[in-house]
Amino acid sequence: MTQKERALGHLNSYGSITQLEAIREYGIMRLASRIKDLKNDGYSIKKEMVESKNRWGEIVRFAKYTLNN
Repeated sequence: MTQKERALGHLNSYGSITQLEAIREYGIMRLASRIKDLKNDGYSIKKEMVESKNRWGEIVRFAKYTLNN
């Protein structure tokens, strides 16, 4: 199974994916590139920038990708 297939499977199963999930669950280091590949294949994927606190309590921003059905 390719990284692109793993990312798509995650999107179908869970509805969204972040870079941290991609690294931890599938070893995908360049999620944005895999998302671009999926978009080039015709999938409609939305990118949302979200904020959260890191382990030191600092606000960090990251992309959360969702599959538009």
